[in-house]
Amino acid sequence: MGSTWENVWSRYQISSSSQQAAGLGRRLSVCQLHSSPVCCSVIDVMSDDYQYIHKSKIPTMHFQKSLLRLPIPALDKTCERYLRSQKVILSSEEYQRTEKFVTQFREGVGPTLQFQLKDIDKANKHTSYISGPWFDMYLSDRVPVVLNYNPFLGFHPEERPGLSDPVIRVTNTLVSSLRFMRTLRENVLEPVVYHLNPAKSDTLMFRRIARWTPSAISSYAAYAQKAFPLDMSQFGSMFNSTRIPKLGKDILRADPKARHVLIMKNGHFYVFDVFDKDGNILSPEHIHACVSYIYNDQIPPAKRSIAIFTTENRDTWAKCREELVEAGNEATLDVLDTAAFNIVFDETVLGDDHEKMYHTFLHGDGNNRWFDKSFSLICTADGQLALNFEHSWGDGVAVVNYHTEVAKDIAKRPSVNSDSRPAPIDASQLVRRLEFTLTPSLEAAIDKAHQSYEANTSALKIDLLKPGYFGKKLCKKNKLSPDSLMQLGFQAAYYFQNGESAATYESCSTSAFKHGRTETIRPATLETLAFCKAIAQAQPPSHSELKNLLNECSKMHGSLTKEAAMGQGFDRHLFALRKLAEASGSPMPDIFTDPAYAKINHIIISTSTLPSEEISFGGFAPVVSDGFGVGYIIRDDELGCTVSTYPPHCDGADFLECANKAYQIIKDVLTKE
Repeated sequence: MGSTWENVWSRYQISSSSQQAAGLGRRLSVCQLHSSPVCCSVIDVMSDDYQYIHKSKIPTMHFQKSLLRLPIPALDKTCERYLRSQKVILSSEEYQRTEKFVTQFREGVGPTLQFQLKDIDKANKHTSYISGPWFDMYLSDRVPVVLNYNPFLGFHPEERPGLSDPVIRVTNTLVSSLRFMRTLRENVLEPVVYHLNPAKSDTLMFRRIARWTPSAISSYAAYAQKAFPLDMSQFGSMFNSTRIPKLGKDILRADPKARHVLIMKNGHFYVFDVFDKDGNILSPEHIHACVSYIYNDQIPPAKRSIAIFTTENRDTWAKCREELVEAGNEATLDVLDTAAFNIVFDETVLGDDHEKMYHTFLHGDGNNRWFDKSFSLICTADGQLALNFEHSWGDGVAVVNYHTEVAKDIAKRPSVNSDSRPAPIDASQLVRRLEFTLTPSLEAAIDKAHQSYEANTSALKIDLLKPGYFGKKLCKKNKLSPDSLMQLGFQAAYYFQNGESAATYESCSTSAFKHGRTETIRPATLETLAFCKAIAQAQPPSHSELKNLLNECSKMHGSLTKEAAMGQGFDRHLFALRKLAEASGSPMPDIFTDPAYAKINHIIISTSTLPSEEISFGGFAPVVSDGFGVGYIIRDDELGCTVSTYPPHCDGADFLECANKAYQIIKDVLTKE
């Protein structure tokens, strides 16, 4: 089973009676749009078809108990992998010094720290060795979450007539999100499973067998059918969850009993209940009425919105929050903290301006966002939609699953359309606009926060590489990894610019294991460096020689991907060992004080791909001021990417010109007979 496993992961508060009093009985018209004319059918709002996004035969958390635990790599292997990556970015002299420090660590304090780590892991079999330290890393960092942590994922534009209207799009997205939320809460959301051979395992029979297999062994039964369940622990923090600023270290707060949602517009905060007292989703007409009321509220934009505080240094924000509480705002803040999630009406018109889209969805003006919320759905004046999420509570598996399921549900069965009418209710009695008491010092803090925010966000520049060149089909035809060639283009671009390789990060999920988070793939390898040097020559090698180099790059990248997905990367292991060394109070081992350790963790090229067809594009800021934030996507016949930079430290446009050159060379090699 082990070898099969490795092969897989290398690829990879209104009551029901008040509803009726308002004329919202159990049956209503719900628009069902298809590829041709709009038709409407009558559906029961209390039925499973309306209340749930689906009802899985396998309980959501069925596999959780029997998931394999994240392995702690062998110390010798971690040291070897660390040196392998360091050799690409260090000079010969630097590498010799680092090699000496690694040897000292491996033969000295390293085994002691390794023993301690394994001992702690054995005592905490309910989780993974990295989960606690990783949460601490996120929550202890004092930098603002905006630009440093929060990414965004875009939904495809709504092409059907009338459905891009902001009120309609938000209502449909809200209803589908509530379906997902209730489905998850009641343990009937389909578990996330990777099927090696979907035709054989992604079947009704598999689900029936899995359902009746005891949870204690259910994952092993799935493995036997080459189906691989993923960790679902992060899903519990997706709704009614917020990051709360505290001095020194933030906390995550969740209240699954809360029944309201948060909507922001022009720096104002609105809340209203979306579930009745029995936990049922209120009707689309009811929700439509509340959303429409908020959207049409003519109150002027907030002169000073506390929203800007969520863009601040975390200790600065923590002090401001304490002052807000002292000024009598604790109960109102509690309403923000416990809302199911946040929806933002943004007045920006985007059109086809992808650069403007990137800035709007990544950061906006800071006055009309609550970046601490687990996630926010942002809808522009022309009905474009994206999801911006706070990263400490979870990673891509949970967020992408939500995004994908909601997008598909809206496409299949939107709840309202342009002909729909809101319920004939007085929404002003159901929607509450939150008011905050501000002291003079808080007003001054808001003004100061805006100055910092404008300076930080205005420094960010976005450049796009238009789709083209080649795609998955051509790569697979040549038996090469598409991802490896995308990453190779980034390596070549940097080499063309700077004549060397740089520390590069590619995210890899370890959700195949209980409480797995992420591991780092290090795409800068000796193989990619050899290819870059070859194509940078005045007289490059023949196509045949370059094809051999491409094969070597793809082979190594595949090996690194498999190692990372199997929990055998070196980054998280060294991170955990370093945290233990820090906690011991003894002098830090030289391996961690070595400038080379800082260099490899100063990520110049930070990359992440978009794994769902439902995601139009996404992005994030560079993780260092002199770095690149690269979001990329590769389809069957084309590739594309977006690069964020902080000029003048980096030139994103030139980086993409160099990437363009590299991808053209790769295409020529792949298409040469």
